[in-house]
Amino acid sequence: MIRGAAIFRKLYQSSALSSKVTARYYTAQAATQPAFYSDDESADIDWDNLGFHLMQTDYMYVTKSSEDGVFTQGELNRYGNIQLSPSAGVLNYGQGLFEGTKAYRREDGRIFLFRPHQNAIRMQFGAERMCMASPTTDQFVDAVKQTALANKRWIPPPGKGSLYIRPLLIGSGPILGLAPAPEYTFLVYACPVGNYFKQGTAPLNLYVEEDVHRASRGGAGGVKSITNYAPVLKAMKNAKEKGYSDVLYLDAVTKKYIEEVSSCNIFLVKGNVVSTPIAKGTILEGVTRKSIMEIALDLGYKVEERLIEADELITADEVFCTGTAVGVAPVGSITYKGQRIEYKISSDLTCKQFYSRLVGIQRGVIADERDWIVEIE
Repeated sequence: MIRGAAIFRKLYQSSALSSKVTARYYTAQAATQPAFYSDDESADIDWDNLGFHLMQTDYMYVTKSSEDGVFTQGELNRYGNIQLSPSAGVLNYGQGLFEGTKAYRREDGRIFLFRPHQNAIRMQFGAERMCMASPTTDQFVDAVKQTALANKRWIPPPGKGSLYIRPLLIGSGPILGLAPAPEYTFLVYACPVGNYFKQGTAPLNLYVEEDVHRASRGGAGGVKSITNYAPVLKAMKNAKEKGYSDVLYLDAVTKKYIEEVSSCNIFLVKGNVVSTPIAKGTILEGVTRKSIMEIALDLGYKVEERLIEADELITADEVFCTGTAVGVAPVGSITYKGQRIEYKISSDLTCKQFYSRLVGIQRGVIADERDWIVEIE
């Protein structure tokens, strides 16, 4: 597993890989939109008040693996329920992974994806950990493109939000004894979204959870397994009932080091140094996290991946969170051991500089020098 993790980090962190992977791969399926889809249609939505909640769109992409683990050419189906055996691996043993990426509409009407190849690589790494067959990088990116195009009318206008795209990989084959499923389904659906948190762009108020842990060493905390999320729901529910935005978790061994928030990574800023907890198998290596680290380096900051003691929250100049759904969100306060630590919020926050540059690249205002952007044609 250590060797696998090292290989993944080498692939995932290599910006050269993203530029070398074919950015405009299409199957014959991709060239054909559903006959009853029209580019002229527009969804009747209040784009100014999107929020982050499920909204049924038009199509989803579905493909299944063959007996040798190879995925066949998928197809676009109307969005709707799927049929599963009661003994499906995902239902009985939690054999499932998901990803999250976004499609953006620019002022000229063109549509772009942000670093989808990184999501494909992360799913492959997760599939290896969970003993699952997985689609190739080209299959993954092609499926995401098809889903975005088929749901084009649901992509918000520039500056109003994005089309959140959710790829799923599940053990759909029936299995009784504890073993890998005999068949896997790769499915992609999409939904227009705005701000993830109910308070919109307001600073987050986090609560440090000392008793409930998101992940432990040797587990699956470093991959985007569906089994990592249900266990934190109780802690989140309790925190939100007390008025907090979300929960910040500590390491399960010493309860001394911070790891990540329920749905996003965390950063601390002290002077010219930007620090984030090191990914050592218990932290998910987010695509936005990776991007912000690279942007920080470009802007002249020193970036550290290291063990961060919870006590360092007291002396930090600034704290912020990152994630595909969250974006880049400033933290206004963190409550730890009964003490509320407050952070100054202003227009010149470091995280706002990072976010401005990230959005500028996504919108085409700032040059994409690392080939992060993939156009859907």
